Amino acid sequence: MVDPSGRGVRGTADTGTDRGVAGQPGVIGIALAAVLAAALAQGSWQWFATYIGVTLLVVVFSLYRLPRWTPGLRSGYVPNLVAFSLVVGLCVAIALAPMMQRWAWLFPMPGSRDSCPLLGAYESVRTEAALGDLAGRDGAALTRAQEVHGQAAVADCLSATTTLWLPVYAAGAAVLVGLGAWAVDHSRARRGGGVS
Repeated sequence: MVDPSGRGVRGTADTGTDRGVAGQPGVIGIALAAVLAAALAQGSWQWFATYIGVTLLVVVFSLYRLPRWTPGLRSGYVPNLVAFSLVVGLCVAIALAPMMQRWAWLFPMPGSRDSCPLLGAYESVRTEAALGDLAGRDGAALTRAQEVHGQAAVADCLSATTTLWLPVYAAGAAVLVGLGAWAVDHSRARRGGGVS
């Protein structure tokens, strides 16, 4: 039976053995889906990654409920909170990856993006050298091929750089979510008279 307070099915909260809601292993499946989405992101991060990340976040927030807050690191609440926070952080990072790749204000790490335009220019020159015989026949096709290859090289470079920093964003989101959930649950337990 689901508790009308929205906190899920409860066991005996006082014993610290409450492990949360029925179906909690679903969070493991969500985490695996997020990891799979990251592993299958070939080349540059595309907007479908944002869709996947947002979808997984909706699933987490819709189906997963933390158990009742109980004091102590050995309580069932703490590992559930850690798992919940890490999975949410992972989903947030996947959702943000395409934006980080495209928007410098969201990913302002100094020196991390500087080499990517140079790599694009190099790939454009390399394409011209490989397809040089096309210049006499179809200069427009050669120019277009240079643009496509240069843009792909820049996107791949930005994707690789973004991926290196994704764990930082994921960890930051996990810490914020964990602290926020803990504060809300602790406050709710205190108002309910369960904590002195």
